[in-house]
Amino acid sequence: MSQSVITITVKLFAAYQEAYGLTELVLEFPYGTPVKAVCDRFITEHPELSKWRDLTRFGINLTFVEPDTILNEGDEVVLIPPVSGG
Repeated sequence: MSQSVITITVKLFAAYQEAYGLTELVLEFPYGTPVKAVCDRFITEHPELSKWRDLTRFGINLTFVEPDTILNEGDEVVLIPPVSGG
């Protein structure tokens, strides 16, 4: 049976959390979607996040991954924008 849609959980931090006012989102994406598409979707919904596009690191299931890494059903994704020290 081929899957056409996957469901993932995205943990939100820093600027992403502020934009959505949430700590996590459950989203659906087409099968075969790369993790960077999560960031693209957030920027489409919240254009002010575009400044973080090239600075955000991606994690899937507690492991840092490349932006082209393909998402799988049930993955837990984190988008980690740079945090300023203080």
